[in-house]
Amino acid sequence: MDKRNLFLVGMMAAGKTTLGRCLASSLRRQFLDSDLEIERRTGADVAWIFDVEGEEGFRDREQKVLDELTRRSGVVLATGGGAVLREANRDNLRARGTVVYVKADVDQIVERTRRDRGRPLLQGGDLRDRVTALVREREHLYRETAHMVCRTRGRSSKMLAEEILKALASSSQPPS
Repeated sequence: MDKRNLFLVGMMAAGKTTLGRCLASSLRRQFLDSDLEIERRTGADVAWIFDVEGEEGFRDREQKVLDELTRRSGVVLATGGGAVLREANRDNLRARGTVVYVKADVDQIVERTRRDRGRPLLQGGDLRDRVTALVREREHLYRETAHMVCRTRGRSSKMLAEEILKALASSSQPPS
């Protein structure tokens, strides 16, 4: 397998961070999480940044951090769910590494976020409706950005990591 970076995109609560840690351990690479890096740099959580700066302010910070993190080499990076909303992010991710779309279905996301108050885009209204709308808005962007799609339903992070590593090892080019 080549030494290209591995970038994970997908909806919030799809399991990108857990899967990313598993992949980084298997590959003996550094693991990064863009949302955690933003929180580390600002000293504030994502929900607070959304509250104070709005989504646009958060996306500005996210774009800057993603530009920097994707320039590193030999990393596994889990991105925030909305990272693909900006064209510059999609272009940088695709050009600077192999992108895996970690695809969870609406039921999984709803179950994993049901009690989570730290996700500003899911606050207010019916949770299932909000998740469905976000998936509908972003699905084509995830697919456009990704070299491969990995469905999470019924599989552990370890199983998913093995599947991804096998696909990457069998091809000198990023899988399509």
